[in-house]
Amino acid sequence: MKFGKMGLVAGLAVAVASGSAHAAQLSGDAKSALPKDVIQVIVVDYRAMQNSPAAMNLKDRVLPPELKKLESALKNSGLKVDADADTLAFASFRAGGEGTRIVGIAQGQFHTREIMANFVKTKTKATVIRNNSVYPMGSAGLSVVFLNQTTMVFGDRDAVKAALDARDGVAPNFLQNSDMLTEMAQVDSKAVWSLLDQKGTQTMMKGVLGDAAQLADYDTVRNRMKSSRYTMDFSNGVHFDLVVVTSDTLTAATAATLMKGVAIMRKTQGSPLEKTAIDATTIDSNSGSIVVAYGSSDQQFSSLLSSPLFQSVVK
Repeated sequence: MKFGKMGLVAGLAVAVASGSAHAAQLSGDAKSALPKDVIQVIVVDYRAMQNSPAAMNLKDRVLPPELKKLESALKNSGLKVDADADTLAFASFRAGGEGTRIVGIAQGQFHTREIMANFVKTKTKATVIRNNSVYPMGSAGLSVVFLNQTTMVFGDRDAVKAALDARDGVAPNFLQNSDMLTEMAQVDSKAVWSLLDQKGTQTMMKGVLGDAAQLADYDTVRNRMKSSRYTMDFSNGVHFDLVVVTSDTLTAATAATLMKGVAIMRKTQGSPLEKTAIDATTIDSNSGSIVVAYGSSDQQFSSLLSSPLFQSVVK
């Protein structure tokens, strides 16, 4: 699932060269602007990413087209909001019978008065949705709306409208998703974090397991995977932690065993650098959850980025 992989890679990229950790937390306004049926939400300390050439270069190599379009629009809109953004979130969500959509949310201290004055000067006309003024965002065919001076929502028009419907109470929003709110409370103190719902988790795990996902054991455990979350910490080297929540201890233990088998197989085929990375990864189960942890120095991780193992992860 490319959206999930982008989140992982973007998180790893931030970790490469950033020297201090900050919490990437979403405000109440931001949470309310997320539709309830979120598949995945990725939240990053955007300022740390902007200040890291290594992070930006890596992200540019692997960013899927959907998110590249959103971020490019943010930079090239002429609003200069990317310079004021502290936290950036992307969320994919189900849009009824229309498949999935992606919406972006930026938090910071935005110069909204100057931005609105520029809209007047350039005769940029807004589309009004209830009490919200939605403006075209540059020439990318995307839209932007400021919920207040610290929170903006951007994306294609339908995605922005869905976000406003959620925020205004016309449609259910993320604050009514008790399962994901519970998961969020365990990760949003980190600089980079992500949550996936059940279907997103199943898709991610299928990609992680590769050929092992064809085994009968995987069919048994797949439908018992409930959700997942990962975090990045880079205050002292690079630390990645993934937790997959399942319905019972047996499911978690079985899935962890499958993952260990995949790791052993990759280790036999990998280079010395890749073998070191696999040795630095622990896979276990605990109270119905699969727990994966990886840690290394910044230098070791930087070397790993060009390896075939890493390239197979980001394809």
